[in-house]
Amino acid sequence: MHLLTEEHIKLQRSQRIKAKAKTLGFISCGIAKADFLEEEAPRLESWLNNNYQGEMSYMANHFDMRLDPRLLVDNAKSVISLGYNYYQDINRTPDSYKIAMYAQGEDYHFVVKEKLRELLDFIQEEIGEVNGRAFTDSAPILEHAWARKAGIGWVGKNSLTLSKQKGSFFFLAELILDLDLAYDQPIETDHCGKCTKCIDTCPTEAILPNKTVNGSQCISYFTIELKEQIPPEMKGKFDDWIFGCDVCQNVCPWNRFSLPTKEERFIGHEKINQFSKKDWEEITEDVFREIFKKSPVKRTKFSGLQRNIDFMK
Repeated sequence: MHLLTEEHIKLQRSQRIKAKAKTLGFISCGIAKADFLEEEAPRLESWLNNNYQGEMSYMANHFDMRLDPRLLVDNAKSVISLGYNYYQDINRTPDSYKIAMYAQGEDYHFVVKEKLRELLDFIQEEIGEVNGRAFTDSAPILEHAWARKAGIGWVGKNSLTLSKQKGSFFFLAELILDLDLAYDQPIETDHCGKCTKCIDTCPTEAILPNKTVNGSQCISYFTIELKEQIPPEMKGKFDDWIFGCDVCQNVCPWNRFSLPTKEERFIGHEKINQFSKKDWEEITEDVFREIFKKSPVKRTKFSGLQRNIDFMK
């Protein structure tokens, strides 16, 4: 009887957390047991050994921590995985350069982190002394593996988390807690089937078999992460993307179910998609600062964006 009562409490707490997450704007919320990601260890090791991280040397750091959330939070029991929608209809001026959808508006690190902290505050107020940490692309966590384990979606051929109901245009975020909760069932079925649209249409052939992406060949890597000059052999392969790339998501059949985000802070600055190529090529640092003052595009800096634009000419 005591065991049933404990299970009931876990379930009740999990339901309250999910209900609160929904009111905060999260479109998905699932919970998995905080444990070692045994299946992911050889995949991560192989990915690093193949140097698919390119100059993203930080990806090789904290190998054990990436695989075990208990090294991030003492006595961790649960990983709450959440999705936050950023999809929007984009009407670009014809013959313009392109910026990835996720970077159209305010930096998701701040927007989603704010929501996560609210959720953590709610848990601590409702349940009591709970130790936990909030993450959104801000720590060595294999987010897509945890999303699958928590039942949010499966990992597609482009290595992104896909949902039959919501597609893939959503940010992932996590709360790691030292609190026992009711755990969701992982999604074991790969609903991509025989579809290879993301592989076939990747402009730089960065998407490999077995749900592997060669990060060092991805347009997002070249336009954001790479600090040196872009290799000349990539000339003409970027399909006008100057910051990030949405090709593999745009062609994914599951994204026909994507709905516009309700988060106004993710809606892009009106100038971004009205610029012609000539406007982009003549952009000044003052205009860059005005348009991208709260945007992820700040990461590449004015000089980086100029480099990307110059490479397209």
